Amino acid sequence: MSLSTFRQRIKPWMLPIAMLLGILFHESIGQVAFLSRYLIFTMLLITYCRLKVSDFHIGRYIWLLLAVQLGGAVGVYLLLSPIDNVIAQGAFICVFCPTATAAPVITGMLGGSVGRVAVYSLFSHVSVAFLAPLLLTWVGGSAGAGIGFGESLLTIAQTVLPLILGPLAVAALMGRFAPKAKAAVANHQGLSFYIWAFALLIVVGNSVSFLMKEPASAMPQIFLLALVALLACCAQFWAGRKIGARYADKISGAQSLGQKNTVLAIWLALTYLNPLASAAPAAYVAWHNTINSYQIYRQSRRTKNI
Repeated sequence: MSLSTFRQRIKPWMLPIAMLLGILFHESIGQVAFLSRYLIFTMLLITYCRLKVSDFHIGRYIWLLLAVQLGGAVGVYLLLSPIDNVIAQGAFICVFCPTATAAPVITGMLGGSVGRVAVYSLFSHVSVAFLAPLLLTWVGGSAGAGIGFGESLLTIAQTVLPLILGPLAVAALMGRFAPKAKAAVANHQGLSFYIWAFALLIVVGNSVSFLMKEPASAMPQIFLLALVALLACCAQFWAGRKIGARYADKISGAQSLGQKNTVLAIWLALTYLNPLASAAPAAYVAWHNTINSYQIYRQSRRTKNI
């Protein structure tokens, strides 16, 4: 069997394999966790190197997605908070958290518009950066006491924006001063998928390590949080697909809303909300990557049959 044939056969299974390895070796993942930011930066740089200025359009499509993300987050919290505030917080953060930095990569693999998802990723992260201090203080109540607006805004901005704006800036500079290097990077889009698989291994390993530290008495609530995360995940993929269909791009819409920056979501939950609520975005890691693994598998089969 040739290397290219082996890669084609294993590709649809890479994300499940990465998640399984993260679970099995979660105790050791902490030693390489620091690599996550560099992996995501590199992965996005590869993706953005194939973008052109003409790919970036800001219109009604962006505002509709933002309305679902931000309005939906407030709506699910108001709906669930009278029943269980921790469950409501978990649902809120699963909807409120921005698009995953890997979403453009998966979108490109599935045949959607990388430009649209890249633009929405920027908008959703900036929106969360400005609204998180206010909304999370409201949702978390006293959990966020003592953290000032300016401090929390700066922390979120420093955590998120360099990962999104940095690769774009480097790609733009390469296009201006090293166009041949940019073209060479653009011709190796497949690398970003394997880099994401390794980054996913780290994220899953860290999430499992966190959940293992929770007491047995918290398991029923953790199960409910995982269930709420599944419902939120399916609902957002569905809503994004419906919005995307209006603009002849179901894939981009679904990825924009359904695939989430769960690393940021877990951090936000631990910082501002009841720490147990972070089990919801930890479970979301498995749900949105399971859906994407299935979609990549179907896309691979489709391409193979053409």
